[in-house]
Amino acid sequence: MISAFLLSLIGIVFIFSAGTYWSSIHYEGELPFYIKQSMYLLLAIIVFIFVANMPVFTREKTWITLYVLSLILLVLVLIPGIGIVRNGSRSWIGLGPLTIQPAELVKITTLMYLSFLLSKVKNSERVVQIKHFLIIILPCALIMLQPDFGSVFILVVSAFILLFIARYPIKLYVGFIVLGVVGLIGLIASAPYRLKRIEAFINPWEDPLGSGFQAVQSLLAIGPAGILGHGFQESRQKFLYLPEPQNDFIFSIILEEIGFLGGCFVLVLFGIFIYSGCGLAIQTVRSSDFYAISALVGMVGFQAALNIGVVIGLIPVTGVTLPFISYGGTSLMIIWFVVAIVVCFSNQSEVYNE
Repeated sequence: MISAFLLSLIGIVFIFSAGTYWSSIHYEGELPFYIKQSMYLLLAIIVFIFVANMPVFTREKTWITLYVLSLILLVLVLIPGIGIVRNGSRSWIGLGPLTIQPAELVKITTLMYLSFLLSKVKNSERVVQIKHFLIIILPCALIMLQPDFGSVFILVVSAFILLFIARYPIKLYVGFIVLGVVGLIGLIASAPYRLKRIEAFINPWEDPLGSGFQAVQSLLAIGPAGILGHGFQESRQKFLYLPEPQNDFIFSIILEEIGFLGGCFVLVLFGIFIYSGCGLAIQTVRSSDFYAISALVGMVGFQAALNIGVVIGLIPVTGVTLPFISYGGTSLMIIWFVVAIVVCFSNQSEVYNE
């Protein structure tokens, strides 16, 4: 909880630094990004307090219901007039002044539902394996219709981590990986913009003003920063060079302003979060609780690693936010919802121990 809160505060501080100029140019007259993020954090903590003290979120029926609800939302978001299109993806539903992104919710509900199923039956049975596969593939197919490749990638990898923890048969696990790689190649080949992202990843300088623009600008932010950075609010790339620096590439601004050591501090906080989550998982009594906490912590850790890998040029651009830190109400609310679920399961395990 402490590491999560510190990461959220770091997010607000650097959203203030990274997004103020962008906000004044593109969203003149609206509330600054850091004010909105502060309000989102307050709401997220309220949600955390509510969920963490509700044992209903440790029951299988709750997650079956939420899984079905999240699938319905994924269908609704595809309907013109209901779904909102941003940056070429129909991924949001508007609720008055607020917007929600169903893909963020379905990642959690899928992993939670799968955790309960894995704890009840033998994973070597073929019918059970097919059911598990369908539970994963159905939301992935709906998300790809938006399209949102980043969310699908996180969900699939997180599900594979969960299956591995649950001691899925190695042969089948390898088969899933091979199938996933083939599907990944097919998705990349079917969309020219994804292929361009791969080409830009291999050599972003070949098209520095086109497909390689974000990667190049991110490296230009990180490279000259050195050990200590240029100083807080002294970023140069945030002045309309790096597109929307308060979002997916906020870690570039963090590295540019507070350098390698500051970036390492952020990584340490993520490490503490993951280590603490694993400790809570080990202390649980029910196998379903162990799977649930492990899956959620693994998802957060993988998403953070994916975002940072993109920022420093190790992974092609995927459009994935940095948990706790990137600007966005849905993202912040969902990530604190995850923290609340972990705490809720941990509290329930203490009750079982007593």
